[in-house]
Amino acid sequence: MTQTTARIKQSGKHFEILVDLEKAINFKKTGKGSDFLEIDKIFSDSKKGFTAKESDLKNSFGTDDIYEIAQKIVKSGEILLTQDFREEEKEKRIKQVVDFLSRNAINPQTRMPHTPERIKSALEQSHVNIKNVAIENQIQEIISEISKILPIKIETKKVKITIPAIHTGKAYGLVNQYKEEENWLSNGDLEIIASIPAGFIIDFYDKLNSATHGAILTEEMKE
Repeated sequence: MTQTTARIKQSGKHFEILVDLEKAINFKKTGKGSDFLEIDKIFSDSKKGFTAKESDLKNSFGTDDIYEIAQKIVKSGEILLTQDFREEEKEKRIKQVVDFLSRNAINPQTRMPHTPERIKSALEQSHVNIKNVAIENQIQEIISEISKILPIKIETKKVKITIPAIHTGKAYGLVNQYKEEENWLSNGDLEIIASIPAGFIIDFYDKLNSATHGAILTEEMKE
């Protein structure tokens, strides 16, 4: 259990609450688990122990209900992260990338996989910034950076995807980052040739089918 501060500026006033870090982050992400308050007070300055005025709470939030206000602060405000928490989250992201690359990447010179230790070392040497987003949305950038140190290539599958015109708006963002070629057909349908990392392909199909209600046509191609 780690205590921290969540804060917000509302109607020109500063408000703070003391929260359990993990529980507050979970509530901010999911809206579930509202038992994050460590002290049942709204502060104007928690370090000095100054409690917010009831009139300021009503003017700023339309209520003086502590728990309702606390939820608004966590949802819309800032949760201060401790250094230990930042380091722990960073290690989790590094592990996710190392696990993915050790399963799905090879040395293109030898056609052999790299060890997790070698991949982690390359990540550290390249000082690559692993963001707090899904791996598939940053893997190309990560590969680009560590390939300056380590010969590495993601095993991919080449797929031809035909998206009906009515679904191109929703589906284009999903396929764009993987596309090698695109061709807009005369009827408005979109034909894409894409190279999908093998480790993402099932999830990729799931997302694409969800966005198009299963209306896409796919055909795996030989390299």
